[in-house]
Parts: sequence; C-alpha cells; structure tokens
Amino acid sequence: MSFQTILFACTDGVATITLNRPERLNALTNTMFRELGKALDRVAADPGLRAVLLTGAGRGFCAGADLAGDGIDADADLDDALVTLYNPTVLRLQTFERPIVCAVNGVAAGAGCNLALACDIVVAGRAASFMQAFARIGLIPDAGGTFLLPRLVGRARAMGLAMLAEGLPAETAAEWGLIWRCVEDDALMAEAGALAAKLAKGPTRAYALIKQAMAASLDNGLEEQLGVEARLQGEAGRSADYAEGVAAFLEKRPARFQGR
Repeated sequence: MSFQTILFACTDGVATITLNRPERLNALTNTMFRELGKALDRVAADPGLRAVLLTGAGRGFCAGADLAGDGIDADADLDDALVTLYNPTVLRLQTFERPIVCAVNGVAAGAGCNLALACDIVVAGRAASFMQAFARIGLIPDAGGTFLLPRLVGRARAMGLAMLAEGLPAETAAEWGLIWRCVEDDALMAEAGALAAKLAKGPTRAYALIKQAMAASLDNGLEEQLGVEARLQGEAGRSADYAEGVAAFLEKRPARFQGR
C-alpha cells in the first residue's frame, strides 16, 4: 500500500506512521486524514502489529489544518470537514485497540496539537511547542480540543491556551500534565521508539481495556466506575495474556504476551 502524504513502516511489532508534508509543516489535508485512516486499518488487520508510533517529518509535527490546499476551505461550512474527517480520526485514535505513542518534534498547532493529544502517550522534544491556534483566525478549538484540554490541565489553563492562542513549551506541557514527557530533541525518536517497542511486547488486550476504562471514568461517578472496572477486569482475567502474566510471575521469568 502506497501513500502520498504519510510514511508507513513496520519494525518489531511497531507501526510507525509519519505525517509527510514537511514543506507545509505537515499541515493536515483531506487526503492525509484518509491515508491515516487507511494506515490504522492496516495496523488493525495485522495481529503482528501491536503498537503505533505517530510522528511528523521535518522540523515540525503538524501545523494544523492546511488552509491553502487540500484541507479545510475557509469559505466552506467547517462542520462538514469536522464531521466527516476530523472527528472520526480523533475517535479512532482514542478508541484504537493498540497503544499509540506520539513523538512531537517542533510545533504542534491547532488540530495538529489535538491530534497529538488524542494519542495515548505523548513524548515531545524540548524544542517542541503546543498551540491552540484557532482563536488567531476566529475559531474555537476542534479535533477534540475542548474535550481534552480541561480534562488534561484544568479549566483555567485550558481557557488560557484556547483564548490566548500562545505556544506552550514542551517542558511546561510536561509539567502541566498535558503530555507524558519532554526529552532532549536528539533523543526524541529513540525515547518514543523505545516506549512503543515496550508496549508492543506488552499485554495489548489489557491496554485496550485500560483505554476503555479511562474513557468511561470521565463521565462516571465512583459507583458506576467501580462497575466498569469489575466488568473490564473480568474480561482481562479471561484473557490468555493474564494467564501468561501469572505463570511468568510464578516462574520468575519475563512474560510473553500475545495480545489475546
């Protein structure tokens, strides 16, 4: 399968998807969204691909929607593009049954920022920055921004990020809990790759259930969430990975998980 706007490579159970329009700071286009969906379809169909690493080519992760090409038409009804392309992609990332690590190099702005935040674990280089750039052109945060931001950093910081539309340095993003970790730029891909490789060798069925449980907790009360935990834990307890994990613990050896 060949792509025009992304790169797709597989190594040791990790599928690396690279946004590949570096001349436009990987600005998002309709074609890119469709190809990202096809790449995720490919991962979902291959049991040997057990984790995803998402990053961007060149000097930035993603500058947001491309307003000058095959992206959002400034004269069109913007909700159409969100409903047909942006929203399904964010939902897919949040519910994807493989763990997704995002390596943010350089700027992550607008929808590009929220695309990164929709991933499970975000690692950024020290020179990276996160910007809710929407207000600069008279828009509101989309691609899940108004959902993710207050839950990640609280209402006060979310409002500041959304209304002031200023770049947030990666180090501060890590301090605020917006992302998992900030690392030196020259160590970014090695660090993110190592995390993805570790996850690919782990109990990926349990990871999928963890994602479900965390998502449910955002709207549940304690009693409801305890019920969710019981239901999902029962499912995890019936998995082959749980049996292998217990056997490995008792036998004092590394577990050999297979995602079943």
